[in-house]
Amino acid sequence: MEGIIAIWQRDIIKFFRDRPRMVGSFSMPILFLVVFGIGMGGSMESLVSAGTNAENFNYTEFIFPGIVSMTLLMTSIFSSLSIIQDRDFGYMREILVSPVSRVNIAIGKMLGSASVAFLQGVMMFVLLPVLGIGIDLVSFFQILPVMFMIACAFSSLGLLVASLLNSMQGFQLVVNILVMPMIFLSGALFPLNNMPGWVSFLVTLNPVTYGVDLMKHIMIDVESLNGAVREAMGLNIKFFGQPVTMTGEVFFLLGFTALLILLATLSFRRANS
Repeated sequence: MEGIIAIWQRDIIKFFRDRPRMVGSFSMPILFLVVFGIGMGGSMESLVSAGTNAENFNYTEFIFPGIVSMTLLMTSIFSSLSIIQDRDFGYMREILVSPVSRVNIAIGKMLGSASVAFLQGVMMFVLLPVLGIGIDLVSFFQILPVMFMIACAFSSLGLLVASLLNSMQGFQLVVNILVMPMIFLSGALFPLNNMPGWVSFLVTLNPVTYGVDLMKHIMIDVESLNGAVREAMGLNIKFFGQPVTMTGEVFFLLGFTALLILLATLSFRRANS
């Protein structure tokens, strides 16, 4: 347990000492907020209002949970790049010869990456007053464990990828191929209705879809929206034809997280044996 805490603490300290990284991590989410929320917001709100007769629909409020999810996904996976850096600079060799088990090393690295992603996701909420979006304290504290669960899942995915690759260039290439489709096929930035069958199949298999939808249901008062708006904005997602509940999404994410942690731990132990 002490080994896990030590590795986790090291990643947290590195995060707070790296000021450019803290500032730069906001560039992509803010860019998406500007392009989709402000740039396309007026057009999307007009289309939704015309098609559903809904008033006061806020498109920025709709995509903000998706932007936070994107921050969690990108940060948690890219934070796992430190495994390859530690391997190249010799730090990984030092901890591998220590009494700390490889399983604890993997869990410590996963928790470190997840904690960094979680902190950056929480920092995104500083933008709420600027965007004119409100959230009550109950919803805020409900969404925190969901955010950490999502961060753990994708930190494990990053750990799994990092354990299979030997170069930072290869890691960045593979991760970019994985991350961008997962973001765009999750409904984070726009609704995914009336898509071709094969795209809908990928959306159903995409775990980010359920994390984004769960966060939207917590942050947005979905039940107050009329059925036409929920349908137009893709808030009635289904799992192979079956309606998905918030409880079901929680269990799906927990199962996905547990599976990835297991695979990542086994892969990390084998790769560094």
